[in-house]
Amino acid sequence: MGKLAFIFPGQGSQVVGMGKDLIEQNEAARAIFEQADKTLGVALTDIILNGPEERLTKTENTQPALLTVSTALLTLLKDKGITPDYVAGHSLGEYSALVAAGAMTFEEAVYAVRNRGLLMEEAVPAGQGAMAAILGLKAEKLEAVCQAVTEAGESVQLANLNSSSQIVISGTKLGVEQASEQAKEAGAKRVIPLNVSGPFHSALMKPAAEKFKSVIDNISVKEADIPVIANVTADMVSDHQEIKRLLIEQLYSPVRWVETVEKLLALGVDTFIEVGPGKVLSGLVKKVDRKANIFAVGDLETLIQTVNELNEVGQS
Repeated sequence: MGKLAFIFPGQGSQVVGMGKDLIEQNEAARAIFEQADKTLGVALTDIILNGPEERLTKTENTQPALLTVSTALLTLLKDKGITPDYVAGHSLGEYSALVAAGAMTFEEAVYAVRNRGLLMEEAVPAGQGAMAAILGLKAEKLEAVCQAVTEAGESVQLANLNSSSQIVISGTKLGVEQASEQAKEAGAKRVIPLNVSGPFHSALMKPAAEKFKSVIDNISVKEADIPVIANVTADMVSDHQEIKRLLIEQLYSPVRWVETVEKLLALGVDTFIEVGPGKVLSGLVKKVDRKANIFAVGDLETLIQTVNELNEVGQS
């Protein structure tokens, strides 16, 4: 068997009720949820289990909620003796990856992402920013479209390079609308406006990044025990100072997910475990390499299945 990577989902994978079986049936997992409530002074577990959806999808709730569920699943995987050679996470998921790598404690990470969410919400008033997924247009062409729109006065950038055929753009509402129209004219197959509360990973997030620096300066980040592939560089990072710097840059830089997966494959990874709700990243990995072994661990049932399958492979 080749190497194993844990990958952690970001915003958009949340669902009301996620982690319910973990809380009800596992003490170690339940302790993680309790720790989140205590650290934040917020009834986060209640929001995760009972919603309502509009409350869970608020960025300052979504971010700690996904981190908490992913960390609870991570704890159980480690208890079963499954440890990764590399870790990576999509946007917010990078914090789960850093917890997995031992670079951050869960408490530090949940405090950081709660504040990250609040600052991201605050940076651009609701309704003024937007994001859209552009399907079927190469990055170079889309980059040129975004640059032209930005130069004409409405800010818009590439935000998530998810696969060769799916790229998310982010910026002002008007900028995203204009770039979406021009992308269609340039040959894009489809444009899907995203239901998000702000223009994440765009230049409009620079004010949030300035303020977020004091949050990051306030927490202790250690050298990572397991190499993390960072969103901003799509390269390995383990130095604590560099981790901090990249987390600040990550707010206004594109998530280089395709290159992240390519990097992991180049490092000899042939098995990926998506740790957290949903299967968004599993689908994106498949687009890069159809032959990769991919498991999605989102609850106790999929956790047990995955552990059993990996143990069988390990013994054969």
